[in-house]
Amino acid sequence: MAFKKKAEEKILDVDAAMQGNLSFKDSVNLRINGKFEGTLDTKGNLTVGQAAIIMADIVGDNIIVGGRVKGKIVAKERLTLLPSAIVEGNIYPAKLNIAEGAILEGVCFMLRDYLNVEELTRYLEVNADTVMEWVNSGRIPAQKEGSDWKFERKAIDSWVASGKISK
Repeated sequence: MAFKKKAEEKILDVDAAMQGNLSFKDSVNLRINGKFEGTLDTKGNLTVGQAAIIMADIVGDNIIVGGRVKGKIVAKERLTLLPSAIVEGNIYPAKLNIAEGAILEGVCFMLRDYLNVEELTRYLEVNADTVMEWVNSGRIPAQKEGSDWKFERKAIDSWVASGKISK
């Protein structure tokens, strides 16, 4: 007889006024129903409730907005604006759903699934010196854009899967 163990779900439901910088290393289900001012860096799911008022730059995987957000939003996987959403600021989604009635006052820049050096270090959990060593030796798939390096996420995933990341 086989038993399936359900992964423990990390849920954080915030119904208060908060100020500061929130950053999550592990995947969580975060729901904000009150006021928040500062910066949010999340992994997993972020839901901005209908009564929420957020004045922050937000980075996350899956973001659902039902309340008011003033600031930049980067959604690495999907951004959903519900009919009650009011967003003032530029958005950077990989995928975007906007329901009828939602208000967006800003510009949308669709992510093309590229990472910069800092994002790649977090993605691969290595330091920037290691990434630059790989770039300079030509070991990692990279593209130069001006003075910055860009890394296509799909190419990096293939590179890692091929075992070329190991020394």
